[in-house]
Amino acid sequence: MDAFYASVEQRDNPELRGKPVAVGYPEARGVIAAASYEARKFGVHSAMPSITAKRKCPDLIFVPHRFDVYRAVSQQIREIFAQYTPLIEPLSLDEAYLDVTENLKGIELATVIAEEIRAKIKAETNLTASAGISYNKFLAKMASDQRKPDGLFVITPKNGPAFVETLPVKKFHGVGPATAEKMHKIGIETGADLKARDLAYLQQHFGKAGPYFYWIARGIDEREVKPDRPRKSIGAEDTFREDIHDFATARAALQPLMDKVWRYCEANGFRGKTVTLKVKYSDFVQITRSRTISMPIISPAEIAEIVALLLSPMFPLTKGIRLLGITLSSLETTEQGHEPQLDLGI
Repeated sequence: MDAFYASVEQRDNPELRGKPVAVGYPEARGVIAAASYEARKFGVHSAMPSITAKRKCPDLIFVPHRFDVYRAVSQQIREIFAQYTPLIEPLSLDEAYLDVTENLKGIELATVIAEEIRAKIKAETNLTASAGISYNKFLAKMASDQRKPDGLFVITPKNGPAFVETLPVKKFHGVGPATAEKMHKIGIETGADLKARDLAYLQQHFGKAGPYFYWIARGIDEREVKPDRPRKSIGAEDTFREDIHDFATARAALQPLMDKVWRYCEANGFRGKTVTLKVKYSDFVQITRSRTISMPIISPAEIAEIVALLLSPMFPLTKGIRLLGITLSSLETTEQGHEPQLDLGI
């Protein structure tokens, strides 16, 4: 989907159309969740601090997020996908891989399927989508970014290797800013530079990611589209308007995050064994602390107890805390043989 959250807001509020819009809050500690294409022209993008976005685009209009609406629209779009293939692997609310090799309508060309899906999305949601078509997941993802917004791009088996060679590594899916910087320091700027390094060299510098980089540099990605990809973690975090300096305030700030994580677990039948606490200080230094127990956590009180054990050694503080986060991982479902005990809350 094209600028999904911002596009939904512009669709539902005609006064926002054609104007630079950011989904998020304008406070000094706010962060942009999505930016319209009008805002992107000024360099505004998701995950940017609101204060920076406002500096780049003084006329930027901030609107609060409405995730319930975005989820509902996302479900509409998934239902369109399901008319063509059961092999749908969601990446987020606004993006998914589809394997249409053997599709439900017997359509021979993937480009025809993509155009039909895009047209149905436009007709049913009044929103635009871009499509990338290729012979593997990596190249399909790369193709999807080539003709945004409202476009379609195809990378054929004949053109795949050459396309990768000319692409800057910072644009590779799976290469974040830190990895791109590391690559630049050792002389890897493009796909061709990456392809020139052998497997042993890439494993030495990038560990487990080395083989992935080795093969995608050659246009090869054997990963299948997995419709039932297991969820690995559940998390929530919050950036505070003012820095936190004492344990009691930090503990209170973590409560709604723990509640959010537990609600998701309850609603979806998940239990986890590992609790991770994330702390970002006022100087943007970030740390994490984790604790794993032998049996799945069966109550919110257990999460709270573990979080308190992880949090307390950090005090007294030498600098304020600007962000706290909680993640529950090592997940399994309640159907996996660990029937949760009833927590009566008495």
